Amino acid sequence: MTGPLPRGGTVLLAAIAGVAIANNYALQPALTAVAADLGVSLTVAGLVPTAALVGCVTGFALLLPLTDRLAPNRLVAAQLTALAVALTAAATAPGAVVLLAAYLLIGAASSVAAQAGNIAGRHAPAGRRGSGVATVAAGMSAGILLSRLVGGALTDALGWRRMLLVFGALALLGAIGAIMFLPRQRPYSSRSYGRTLASLPPLLRQHPPLRRAVAAGGLWYFAFTLTWVALVLALAQPPHSLAPTAIGLYSLAGLLGFAVLPLTGRLTDRYAPHSVITAGLLAAAAGIALLATGLSAPPVTALGLALFDAGCFAAQAANQARIIALDPQRSGSLSSVYLVLYFMIGAVGTALAAPLLDTFGWHGTTFTALTAVLLAAAVGHAANRKMRRTPVADVTARRAPAETCPQPGRQPGRR
Repeated sequence: MTGPLPRGGTVLLAAIAGVAIANNYALQPALTAVAADLGVSLTVAGLVPTAALVGCVTGFALLLPLTDRLAPNRLVAAQLTALAVALTAAATAPGAVVLLAAYLLIGAASSVAAQAGNIAGRHAPAGRRGSGVATVAAGMSAGILLSRLVGGALTDALGWRRMLLVFGALALLGAIGAIMFLPRQRPYSSRSYGRTLASLPPLLRQHPPLRRAVAAGGLWYFAFTLTWVALVLALAQPPHSLAPTAIGLYSLAGLLGFAVLPLTGRLTDRYAPHSVITAGLLAAAAGIALLATGLSAPPVTALGLALFDAGCFAAQAANQARIIALDPQRSGSLSSVYLVLYFMIGAVGTALAAPLLDTFGWHGTTFTALTAVLLAAAVGHAANRKMRRTPVADVTARRAPAETCPQPGRQPGRR
């Protein structure tokens, strides 16, 4: 059994998610200063974002399943405290090796952002799961969107080391809020942590809807990373030759994606997640079609990016709500499998952006992204037809007694 979140609990989780995930990006505008301060090349300093990403994916694999075993208040508080410690280590790093090691830990601890979304969905009132997941997703989006801006401003004002300490202090504030206000019930699980990790790969075989969710989500995230990386490269080259600051302004188009997430949550609760995913992917496809017309008209480019981001963000929030609904008692494990594969497929898009742009140009690259989005929509449509034949609720109901009933002598809410 899981109790509901207290009043304002979802907003707290959204703030925690935003602050946590921002640490993967906040140092990027200061990499030149970091390289000069530590006496290393910019290439070495540029490994910091890679270390954060590797750590984050590792956290999805190893730490996200803990939401199925530990009380939310203790789990979130512990990870935010670890994040503060890792940020302090990074702020006091004497060299690149310590800094990169610290960022592996920062990335792993920042995976608490995904835990926050899982907790919000699991503890949401009946009929409000989509709204809870979307609210936390909005917090994450705000953290990603504003991280470089805030990180750059704080670096200019305080220096990069003090900037990291400010983020560490925010993490500690989040830990205090988590321990005070998040649920204290420990989810019942008959599996040890080792058995939980060992059970992750078979989940893809046991849950066909999870396989389809991974396929669809991976396709649109492939398109997302491919488009954004190729866009940055294309705008930096002739005939555009934009400065980094001007290129960075295009990221503000993501504000529309941030704005539509609360509406996405309400629509997911009112209708089926499939309907929201389909609408989101159609919007994303329309955005890519606008981008394919060329980059010479900034208003058209900005509108295309806004539609593209909003569509992908909406589809992702609805897809995660659908995954949690497969089995709320094991939603942490299901989300772990999904996010690890989701990011791995997205990394392929990042790696292919430059070669595709060089070989086929901007039009060929956008055609590849559009194809991926349309394939994601086709996979989602096929998944919906299969779900109608075998409703998830019936499968969960048949499985619930064995997985949710406590053993004799053990109380579900006991820590």
